[in-house]
Amino acid sequence: VQLVESGGGSVQSGGSLRLSCAVSGYTYRRHCMGWFRQTLGKAREGVASVDSGGVTWYADSVKGRFTISQDNAKNTLYLQMISLKPEDTAKYFCAAEVPCPYYRGTNSLAPGVGYWGQGTQVAVSS
Repeated sequence: VQLVESGGGSVQSGGSLRLSCAVSGYTYRRHCMGWFRQTLGKAREGVASVDSGGVTWYADSVKGRFTISQDNAKNTLYLQMISLKPEDTAKYFCAAEVPCPYYRGTNSLAPGVGYWGQGTQVAVSS
């Protein structure tokens, strides 16, 4: 399984970006796909997830601003980000086969053991 992120960059506060994650070799999906982000010295944070049925979850910090979507025909996962804030600055990773938040009824997306891309950097300036 290979995941390759793209679409990161530098924007000003209030700007928008769309991240893409091209997925290959992933033929049997059981759990969620998701986006995580990480800044230096901090733990990886779950941002959004989607299951095979299209059920989505968002971290409170991005709810209403980020939208996760998937194009199964293109084997691509997206993260549309609007109204970006400086605190959104991080390296963003996409992941496959991560435990869906509703498995344990928690309001968080744990990294788990899955497949990961190399990440794409997002920088938001004030």
